[in-house]
Amino acid sequence: MPKPSHPDSAAAPDTGSGFHSGRRRPGRLAPIVGTARKALRNALADAGYPAHVVVACSGGPDSLALAAVAAYFARRGHVDGHPVTAGAVVVDHQLQAGSAEVAARTAHTLGELGLAPVEVRTVVVAPTGMGPEAAARDARHAALEAAAAEQAADAILLGHTLDDQAEQVLLGLARGSGTRSLAGMRPARGILLRPFLGLRRADTLEICDVEELEPWHDPSNADPSFARSRTRVEVLPLLEEKLGPGVAESLARTASILQLDADYLEDVAESTFAALAERSGPEVSLPEVALGELAPAIRFRVIAKAAADVGGQQPSYQRLLAAEALLRRQGSAGPVELPGGVSVYRLSLAQLGVANRPDADAGLPGGGSPVPREGARCGKLVFRPQKPPQK
Repeated sequence: MPKPSHPDSAAAPDTGSGFHSGRRRPGRLAPIVGTARKALRNALADAGYPAHVVVACSGGPDSLALAAVAAYFARRGHVDGHPVTAGAVVVDHQLQAGSAEVAARTAHTLGELGLAPVEVRTVVVAPTGMGPEAAARDARHAALEAAAAEQAADAILLGHTLDDQAEQVLLGLARGSGTRSLAGMRPARGILLRPFLGLRRADTLEICDVEELEPWHDPSNADPSFARSRTRVEVLPLLEEKLGPGVAESLARTASILQLDADYLEDVAESTFAALAERSGPEVSLPEVALGELAPAIRFRVIAKAAADVGGQQPSYQRLLAAEALLRRQGSAGPVELPGGVSVYRLSLAQLGVANRPDADAGLPGGGSPVPREGARCGKLVFRPQKPPQK
């Protein structure tokens, strides 16, 4: 929110936007503001210079600093000669007392900065079984995407910083996650852009101070009941104390390196799955011999893609191991249950022969047809949704 003006503040030029430019000395740009503008300019250039962007702003220092930088380009009307306008969305999750008032004050500040249109979207955070933080994120992203569609925006700007990235990597390590999770947040994913992943949280606080903006500090960020808050308040500072400064930067650099690895593995797995997948109605099958010849890093990803193809969710490593173990079974075997209502079977060559007989009741184990428990060590893995897809 705007801070009270100081008697010694330099008078701001009248831009017609109602925006107070802050306490900068005449003719001198604060270095951190210049760094932030360059970061946003590069992100917009990489995204193909979107004509209209939406800033997702909670009123906190990170998103408020991003809003101020986006407003600068919106007032100029262009980025590197490419026309640009900027609006904003404040999502009220209704999870804290007074959240509506915080959202209204934030929206007012964003309007004073010169962003337009500015809107507040109220959401209901429904339990999803993935935890309150994930549920709030899903509700927020749905609201942001709806607002972007209505504003015909080509990009949504998110204010995540290098500190957020470091926390994300630490949480992934604690959960025993794979490469994709340890790769952290991407600078760009679809229409979502994170231009401040190279800035520290302290940088955004400085930008707010320079721009004379009073950010809102979310009390949940210091709530020890949330794993991310404990990581932010306790774990990272302790690592910096015991290991020396630069831990956050090292974690963020690790994420950048792993993003390259994850992208390569993802591309290989995607093309491999496309080449191997055989479809029959709602089911997908993978030939056992070809699957067994794959490198484990690709094989596990292909299995996960098959599960996703029939409506499943990302399996845990333990579930992937269980599904992959079917390849070492004799005869038909299974099912192995994967999250999202997917059953995986090993169908042996002998069972395939039974299923293909004209007089056979084609099906998998439990479907009514004979299930031989021995046979040639070949066949396929079949992924079947437990519930038929709704039409």
